[in-house]
Amino acid sequence: MIKVVEWGTGEMGQGLLKFILDRPKDIELVGCIVTNPAKEGKSVGELLGRPCDVVMTKDHEKVLATKPDVVCINTQSNLDEITSQVEPSVKSAADVICIAEKLAYPWASDPAWADRFDALAKQHNVSILGTGINPGFMLDALIVLWSSICLRVDSIKATRVNDLSPFGPTVMTGQGVGTTVERFTKGVADGSIVGHIGFPESIHLIARALNWKIDEIVETREPIVTSVERSTPHVHVAPGDVAGCRHIGKGYSKGELKIELIHPQQIHPELEGQETGDYIEIHGDPNVNMANKPEIPGGKGTYASTGNYIPLMKAAPAGMLTVVDMPLPRFLTPTV
Repeated sequence: MIKVVEWGTGEMGQGLLKFILDRPKDIELVGCIVTNPAKEGKSVGELLGRPCDVVMTKDHEKVLATKPDVVCINTQSNLDEITSQVEPSVKSAADVICIAEKLAYPWASDPAWADRFDALAKQHNVSILGTGINPGFMLDALIVLWSSICLRVDSIKATRVNDLSPFGPTVMTGQGVGTTVERFTKGVADGSIVGHIGFPESIHLIARALNWKIDEIVETREPIVTSVERSTPHVHVAPGDVAGCRHIGKGYSKGELKIELIHPQQIHPELEGQETGDYIEIHGDPNVNMANKPEIPGGKGTYASTGNYIPLMKAAPAGMLTVVDMPLPRFLTPTV
């Protein structure tokens, strides 16, 4: 039985809680830490509408004192935002799995942070792993897996076309959905429109696995302008305005383009005949052309990935890990 604490109960956190509760003979939920004070004192059962007496609390010290085996963190994206969650979890001698995009390869954005937490994890003999659907699988780990049948890899191009419609206002703002083209351009310049978070992480993950040295990463963000009206419960987009962001990341080695990742995200792409899907091209010997349609749902893929890594953490080496350092994950069939 693996004792697990969950930190964060948003959409991803709730999906993972259901995953855990579906495996009562394999995984025991021993605590639930919340960031929203409105959930303080309520039970997980009340949150999910199913039996579970575990009480949600902001008192992380009390929860971590139960000595969990694994802490799953489902809160924010950036390293500085998760530091106050990762650090006490590691010091409680628990392995950590976290869906923060920047944790997928923390050396890409803050090498000093990554080295400090690598040392801290080794000091407490635990592992820290960043995972998720993207980064963590579609545009990095899956590419690495496909490379295993190649005799030679010259370059990689991968594309993830997805639908933003199910997401809330935070994602819409970050992607520039609903803005004018002029406002989109200004938002990219001032950093308020970020597009996808994780291209440097994915590019470095691939390069690490293939023993490539990437010395330059170039990112571009372009508005996806709609010619038809589009709406979700959180945003309305008039014809001529921005329905999404076409974000591209390119990794170069000595001036040669080695990795190109393309991620156009928009609301209701079907309204203009755009299918969603995931595509991988590996140019080498042999060539690889993988196509999966429609897209793998980002939410389900993220919390499934987190849950399926839980049983692999005990045997993982201590320190800061990435998905390419781990054994091949697989669906954890609940014990009957």
